[in-house]
Amino acid sequence: MSSMVAEHRTVLLKEAVEALVVDGDGFYIDGTFGRGGHTAELLSCLSEKAVVWAIDKDPQAIAEGQVLFQKDERLKFVHGSFADLTTVLRAEGKVGELSGVLLDLGVSSPQLDEAARGFSFMRDGPLDMRMDTSRGLSAADWIATADEKDIAQVIKEYGEERFARRMASAVVREREKTPITRTVQLAGILAAAHPAWERGRHPATKAFQAIRIFINRELEDLESLLNQIIDALKVGGRLVVISFHSLEDRRVKRFIRDQERGIKLPKNLPVRDVERGVRLKKVGKAIKPQHSEVDENIRSRSAVMRIAERVA
Repeated sequence: MSSMVAEHRTVLLKEAVEALVVDGDGFYIDGTFGRGGHTAELLSCLSEKAVVWAIDKDPQAIAEGQVLFQKDERLKFVHGSFADLTTVLRAEGKVGELSGVLLDLGVSSPQLDEAARGFSFMRDGPLDMRMDTSRGLSAADWIATADEKDIAQVIKEYGEERFARRMASAVVREREKTPITRTVQLAGILAAAHPAWERGRHPATKAFQAIRIFINRELEDLESLLNQIIDALKVGGRLVVISFHSLEDRRVKRFIRDQERGIKLPKNLPVRDVERGVRLKKVGKAIKPQHSEVDENIRSRSAVMRIAERVA
């Protein structure tokens, strides 16, 4: 089991699984299987009666996982998006039976490190960026056809990049000269349009993040999952989400906060949570990696984990 998991250092490994497992015999979903780190740890903490489903958009991750975990009959693989949670559960008659759902958002190290996937501007490769290469527009296809206004909006909204308009203008200007089909090619165009290098950060970082989020509908998928999660969980079941940037974390934080508030009533009324319609509560405070983990895995430095539990 070690080879694939070793390639990708799983963030907040023990903390996430410890927060997730409320029933050793339960039914759990790892909604972002990746390279199997959390799934392996989860299985090690569960009984032989437990059931785990591993979901991932990336067919390569699913294929490798099926080989890696082929001897564990507790585990089922699902190629798809965690946004389809209710559909997947309904097909098996398991809506409302989940003991826990874990999401480790973002891109895995093997995806970033493999040039052919097109996620990284540090390695030259085809400009793809799709988690699932069998469907949807590649980044190159979108860059070739999108309006300048739309490119600027994506870079600003999903990358929180203040030079988004300047970058979009440069992309459109350059694509008229020659097609933009390579990662390093796009990175060079974006960097040249960025007037200020931030310390320790390549000027194309935020724009690449933005395009990846847009191409894979990452925020839409997260919102969809959050809208389904309460009915999917059983009472006492937990949601554990690890985010890597503020756009994701803000959505998770706001969702949990809004669910805790329930129906808005005048203050000081002697009303119980159940009477206010509260169905989900946060568990503890947000958790970040310890310094020792960040020292060993620099990609963990921006991780934030939030935990919520269905209470009604």
